[in-house]
Amino acid sequence: MIDAKRYKGRPELKIEGGILRARVEKVLVGRRDCTKLVDGVLKQIDLVRDVVGDIPVTGALCFVEADWPLIGGAFATRGVHALWPKRLAKLLIETKGSVDVQAARETLASYFPPA
Repeated sequence: MIDAKRYKGRPELKIEGGILRARVEKVLVGRRDCTKLVDGVLKQIDLVRDVVGDIPVTGALCFVEADWPLIGGAFATRGVHALWPKRLAKLLIETKGSVDVQAARETLASYFPPA
């Protein structure tokens, strides 16, 4: 499940608390709090899982025009990857599995109309 965003600024994962307080992870792009985007992807993952059943579903936020650092930068929070297009392509190529992509696409297209 890929949600592409055209945001300016540097994406980062900010972690607060952890020892004495509850651990809270926030996704920031520049100074903008984008944590709700992760919640949106998680909701979409649940919808897709309800349709495809046993097929594993993972989520990704792909920030298209963000200011990514030259080294590192990609991160994951609550099982959702945050990365740039070329890094996402590499992740998809490296993912192993035996899913009939065409059948999954047709099933999803029948349940979810185009936007």
